[in-house]
Amino acid sequence: MSEHSSPTSKLDFSSAQAVITTENIQTHASEIHGVLTGLVCAGFTFEEQNYLGMLNDLFNNGEGFPNAVKAVIKQMYSELWAEILDDTYTFQLMLPDDDDSIVERGHALSVWVQGFNLGFGLQQKNSPVTSSEVKEVLTDFAEIANLSDEMEEDEDTEQAYFEISEYVRMSALLCFTELGASPTTVDNQNTSNTIH
Repeated sequence: MSEHSSPTSKLDFSSAQAVITTENIQTHASEIHGVLTGLVCAGFTFEEQNYLGMLNDLFNNGEGFPNAVKAVIKQMYSELWAEILDDTYTFQLMLPDDDDSIVERGHALSVWVQGFNLGFGLQQKNSPVTSSEVKEVLTDFAEIANLSDEMEEDEDTEQAYFEISEYVRMSALLCFTELGASPTTVDNQNTSNTIH
């Protein structure tokens, strides 16, 4: 993760959150990433571009986001697609890094999961899920969304956090495998150049 100096480096939680906070948008970068992942994992297609409008409605009272926030969300969206389509499972949740307190990371994980369920629900409202595996994931995610606030700074909590976030990551990939729509117009090797 040492490519911070490069202008095209991958968006990370702290830089995304910094832009959102600077622009006075009252939301959490992890939650936005969760919503986008939920949409995509529930079958939102790459070609659809109305995700910004959906996020405006969810997080900004329907008002347009400032350009800096839009740029962050667009980068988040294109990187999400590049990662989720990567056969080597590079997909990661957008969460604070390990230097942040376990309370902050736990909170971020819970809002990521809430966001995922929200995005998933928006995308699936006209075609309810039938698979028992996906139903189980959504139930588990609803429970995970509630576990943030009583976290202790200790080894057990760190381990639990790691295991839960890995479970969430793999579960999102499972949902995508089952319901996701692989893009028809995107060359997977070259995603970053095809998205504007």
